[in-house]
Amino acid sequence: MSSAYGDKIKISVFGESHGGGIGVVIDGLPAGEKIDLDAVLAQMARRAPGKDKTATPRKESDLPNILSGILGDTLTGAPLCAVIENTNTRSSDYGNLLAMPRPAHSDYTAYVKYKGANDIRGGGHFSGRITAPIVFAGAVCRQLLEKRGVKIAAHIASIGSVSDSRFCPTEIDDELMNRLSLSSFALIDRSVEKNMRDEVEAARLEQDSIGGSIECAVTGMPVGVGEPMFDGVEGAIAKAVFGVPAVKGIEFGAGFELAKMRGSQANDPFRMKDGKVVTETNNCGGILGGISDGMPIIFRAAIKPTPSISQKQRTVNLQTGENAELEIRGRHDPCIVPRAVSVIEAATAIALINLF
Repeated sequence: MSSAYGDKIKISVFGESHGGGIGVVIDGLPAGEKIDLDAVLAQMARRAPGKDKTATPRKESDLPNILSGILGDTLTGAPLCAVIENTNTRSSDYGNLLAMPRPAHSDYTAYVKYKGANDIRGGGHFSGRITAPIVFAGAVCRQLLEKRGVKIAAHIASIGSVSDSRFCPTEIDDELMNRLSLSSFALIDRSVEKNMRDEVEAARLEQDSIGGSIECAVTGMPVGVGEPMFDGVEGAIAKAVFGVPAVKGIEFGAGFELAKMRGSQANDPFRMKDGKVVTETNNCGGILGGISDGMPIIFRAAIKPTPSISQKQRTVNLQTGENAELEIRGRHDPCIVPRAVSVIEAATAIALINLF
């Protein structure tokens, strides 16, 4: 089982949801760079569970214990290793899942691939809890990017049928980027928060869950980053983002809406502005031929509903070979979208730092 990404700056995620801890090793970080650890902890806090009714009541502080790679506030050049202790587990809630896999969860595929040896407690290595080390790694990488003028921010684009406003495709001000990148319920139009929360609460009261989407923007990307075909910016971001559990789709710029357009509608006309080449629209999402064109990189990721719901569900008993009915116990998110915003930002940072 390998959970690694990157070649220039490589991250390797380890641990399981109910094991002793989870963590990450980051190879290739440049020596001598200063890292603001308070800013790293602020990103970790955005993802941490147990603080909001839209999330699981499982409470974890998610404080990383840095074992190597930083001396004071400076990267040493050695592999950066951080471990996050698991302190609030109830493994008995998962005793029936090894025999009866949850619909839409990795329980069945992991059981077959790993011959039933996989840790089923809390989802094991397939748990959303594994995203905490991703946020740690992304928080370090985004600071390196910010020193190069690159900013990353995302927001809740939708939960169920309730949608937020979208980023302006061509110009996104730093104030909005900064606000979103520090928010625990990130919205462009904060007036829709109540309706989104009502949507989640309705699902929770019906012992159900609900999905949504996240829109992410990158500003300050210089022209010319990325390679054509297999090493393009879209491919790098998509690979990292699909490493986030529950992501089932991604689109850049106008995305699938481009399929409905004519070329005269879809094409982004070039013009000069302040001595630089810009585009009047940004249907291509800031990427042409796999290479950044200097406009904001904008993409959206679809997040499926949490598979672990309290309603009874049809499944099979892998030990008896019979159909069965499953009742899931434990503490689970009725909606993971708000907590996933910081994870999508982190995955984007990890992808982009490897393109520089």
